[in-house]
Amino acid sequence: MTILVVDDDLDLVDIVRTALEREGFAVDDASDGATALDKIAGDAPELVVLDLGLPKVRGLDVLRQVRADTAVPVIVLSGRSDEADRIIGLELGADDYVVKPFSPREVVARVKAILRRGQPVAVADDVLRIGDDFEVDTLRREVRRRGEPVALSTREFDLLAFLARNQGIALSRQQVIDRVWGADWSGDDRTVDVHVRQLRKKLGDDLPLATVWGIGYRLG
Repeated sequence: MTILVVDDDLDLVDIVRTALEREGFAVDDASDGATALDKIAGDAPELVVLDLGLPKVRGLDVLRQVRADTAVPVIVLSGRSDEADRIIGLELGADDYVVKPFSPREVVARVKAILRRGQPVAVADDVLRIGDDFEVDTLRREVRRRGEPVALSTREFDLLAFLARNQGIALSRQQVIDRVWGADWSGDDRTVDVHVRQLRKKLGDDLPLATVWGIGYRLG
């Protein structure tokens, strides 16, 4: 699997490259947003590690373009821990968010976790149906609304699939975090709210996703 690391700090790129290659990944790199977009379009990496502070094309603009064109998982790197930046990145479709300075082992762990969740897993119901309008195809990793595919990020798909397997059940944010993000997730559970907003925005009012006040969410 090839990981594209996008950062204009070449020393940081080398550190992340060494950590990823030690775990068996192939690593490509780009030092600006324009080059990153060309490589994502041409080389189709399995995952992108993307710094927000890029020259030529801003990291958030790269993320916006990537999410408009592909479903490739993206881990955002940022030197800013401001909650607003983190929420913007997640709303634009980032699958994870790491604040600098960070441990290279943390980045590797998050890469592995996202790629592991992205692998098709055989389940009793390969196609999960939500009402009459939606299908969640867990083998093709495709969501269809009235037969038409809807582009979701990796994390958005995983969240919807988990909710679809538990339709009618009120699920707490912590339950969602544990099953979709993993028990080792160290971020704020409000990331669930951000991804729920994205699902509602992309899938529309026909999606029967309700807020259960004081608990979390219920699908159906």
